[in-house]
Amino acid sequence: MQEKKAETANKNAKKANLLDHGSIKHILDESVTEIVKSRGYVEDVRMSNIRLLLGTIIIVIALVAQFYKKKFPENRDFLIVCIVLYPFYFELTFFIHNCLLQLVIYTKEKNAILFTYPPVGSVTSTGLVVSSKLPRFSDLYTLTIASADPQSISAGKPVELTKSVTQWFTKDGVLVEGLFWKDVETLINDYATEPKKKK
Repeated sequence: MQEKKAETANKNAKKANLLDHGSIKHILDESVTEIVKSRGYVEDVRMSNIRLLLGTIIIVIALVAQFYKKKFPENRDFLIVCIVLYPFYFELTFFIHNCLLQLVIYTKEKNAILFTYPPVGSVTSTGLVVSSKLPRFSDLYTLTIASADPQSISAGKPVELTKSVTQWFTKDGVLVEGLFWKDVETLINDYATEPKKKK
């Protein structure tokens, strides 16, 4: 019986390649998302939908430029127009949409790993923005929880946790979820108990 429990625990354990910075950050970010959602926060996917919409527009523009419903002899005029306008119109439009996509990522998302709505039944009218950083060649993981609408009267002050990832992983690369869970929940509680801004 104990062997089965140990096997189940090993299968469910989150393991990272300790030499791969991206693997470590991915597992920590995934765990943070699980913890925040378990606290009653629902993920806000509007920003992802905007990125998907902009990406779809870029793809549609490329497909229109590439494919046209008529075969070569009949679409000769359209093809000539596309060839003449392509450098000016399609590439410019493609460039503009890509710039918009990058602008959304740079200005709104930054290091955000999760946007949420406020919990159901909560008195606050704003959700959370959870951000994380794990600089290259560093073991210091920084987790920040801030308000999704910093201008709101119910917005709390951002709280931050910076800790070495060596505190949460075993030498085999297994995440010690209990310790990590405790640190993240403490950070969420700190955000919830921070004094609100006064207008």
